[in-house]
Amino acid sequence: MKKNLLALGFMSGTSGDGVDTSIINSNGEDIIDVKYNRFDPYPTKLTKKIHRIKENILEMQDLLKYSSEIKELELEITNFHAGIATKISKEVNYELIGFHGHTIYHNTDEKISKQIGLGVSLSKITNKTVVYNFRQEDIKNGGEGAPLSPIYHVSLVKALFRKNKIKIPISILNIGGIANITEIDNDFNFNSRDIGPGNCLIDMWIRKNSNKFFDENGYYAEKGKIDKFIFDQYLDNYYYSKINSKRSLDTNDFDISFAKGLSLENGSATITSLTSELLSKKIGNNDIYVCGGGRKNKFLINSLKEKISNKIFFIDDLNINGDYIESQAFAFLAIRSYLKLPISFPSTTNCNDPCVGGIIARNS
Repeated sequence: MKKNLLALGFMSGTSGDGVDTSIINSNGEDIIDVKYNRFDPYPTKLTKKIHRIKENILEMQDLLKYSSEIKELELEITNFHAGIATKISKEVNYELIGFHGHTIYHNTDEKISKQIGLGVSLSKITNKTVVYNFRQEDIKNGGEGAPLSPIYHVSLVKALFRKNKIKIPISILNIGGIANITEIDNDFNFNSRDIGPGNCLIDMWIRKNSNKFFDENGYYAEKGKIDKFIFDQYLDNYYYSKINSKRSLDTNDFDISFAKGLSLENGSATITSLTSELLSKKIGNNDIYVCGGGRKNKFLINSLKEKISNKIFFIDDLNINGDYIESQAFAFLAIRSYLKLPISFPSTTNCNDPCVGGIIARNS
């Protein structure tokens, strides 16, 4: 029987608005005890810098072209995470840090996934063991490097099932910048994939057309009208050639040029409805529990409910805060990496074999 470890997990998502932090106590398999969650917003200047750099990196060569700006941002992001970890260590004596970093480029065709964040520096500053760079071993093993949270979804479902809080089969739908789904059958076999844009297109539209960073509660979409011509044209020209062929996706797989000329409200309504349409095409028949920031967009969730026959619940209904599933997942992945347990699987990333991942930096 493996001992439990206390791990802190960081998640800086595609919204670039800040850092989610969680601490869990787990054996990396079927025991999960969430001890701590918090959110620390980035300064507005840092959020804008993240989006500016990410929007400039459209192909592999841009990683070299903008290397000095990337290094500067990487140091800034690392120091921000270190500040959070140091504060928390005064309250909780955790053993490990799972450091996702911030994804600035992900291209499955080129087998490249670039997360910025200095794991060794974070370990030195915090005097903690840090697990980082979770995707590279998976990519070397033929995988796409994402999604990585599914093994946490499965372990969480097992724990909830044992307590008679849920029934299986079940699906966990995470709506972050990109949306991914983990489908779990009656024998706890699982399959996962990215299924389309989550918040990324909506956020991009709002940032380009207002002084906001996202459409809170679907406020602008609710006021707008869906442009049916643009909606149909986008699906015909884009969906089957792009989204349908991949297991993992990046925000750069999408753009909002198709909505040019629409008002803020009509663009929001059209893009949000398109997002729900794309997601609905990849969802099976299980009951669904939704987590991630996108679950707060009422227009998006109601639009999705209209398009599928599944029962949709919020993971919050199980007394679990849906904002922190991803940060909890990276605490869990740190524990699994430390214990040399696989974190990605053929049924999640298309890797050849179950794959242990994550580089371990020990400050010793």
